[in-house]
Amino acid sequence: MRELKQAIEHQRESLEERLHEPLRILATRLAPAWPARGALDSILEEGIRQIPEATFMYALNTEGIQLSDNVSRSGVLPEHFGRDRSQRPYMKEAVPADGFLLSEAYVSLLGRRPSLTALQLVRDGEGRALGFLGADFDLRNLPDLSGDLYEESSEWRQIKGDPSIRGTLFQQSRTESLMDRNMDSAMAILEELFTERGVFQGVFHFSSSRATLWTTEDPYRYRILTHESLADPDVCLAFPHEPYPEEALIPRTDIARVLEGLRTLRFADETVYLRSASLNLFNGMVSLTFSCDGSHYMTSEEFLGRSIEFWLGATG
Repeated sequence: MRELKQAIEHQRESLEERLHEPLRILATRLAPAWPARGALDSILEEGIRQIPEATFMYALNTEGIQLSDNVSRSGVLPEHFGRDRSQRPYMKEAVPADGFLLSEAYVSLLGRRPSLTALQLVRDGEGRALGFLGADFDLRNLPDLSGDLYEESSEWRQIKGDPSIRGTLFQQSRTESLMDRNMDSAMAILEELFTERGVFQGVFHFSSSRATLWTTEDPYRYRILTHESLADPDVCLAFPHEPYPEEALIPRTDIARVLEGLRTLRFADETVYLRSASLNLFNGMVSLTFSCDGSHYMTSEEFLGRSIEFWLGATG
């Protein structure tokens, strides 16, 4: 599986390969009709049938002024004739030497939809630039050419939080929550749920005394355990026994160690303390959000390999 940037680049390369040649051929047909509005519209009406994913097609001069109407598969929209597109994101990108550009994605003005535009340079018989053939695409109408979902990175990431919270960090201190008062029970219950009861993902809100859990038996819906449930071992009986998943990247024996590490960070300091955390067995990741509102994402191995002193110094 690819990581996020690689998945995006692969999809873009596949789309470029799919769109470049049809638009190049259509641009050569437009050149002899340039800049006659009616003739350009007629050619575009034929051309859009060859590229069914396109929402609109149009012709622009080199200054970004529209010479044709907007042409869609359902007809012609004359109100766009003469429109100045020079300030749109795709007109500000550098067109490669081959004359074809697939823009970065943007939010469309009319539909407020994630979209992208393909531009193909139109040249006359002497090779001089006449303008551009433009084709707009709504992302939901484009084919999925990537093949699979991208894989989340396992690299350590630190994300800064709300500056207003960070600015008043040393004016606050931890207030004991209901979950704090029963932390031993809560950690023992969570260990049971992860190792014996099919829970694979959990978000632990220490400050607001609740846990949000996902199970392998019903992964599309979450369960919320309040502080009352996290203090009552009977809650485990509401979750059926499930074998520990073979695909888990966190060893079963490490679950207790991770939870104990979270408990320690919650009580380690009265100013810099753990506010919430998450654990996912299948991607092997732990996340931490501290009182300064800064968050860390890392593998369970990295988490377990760090001392408390490291964390108290790394939250800034």
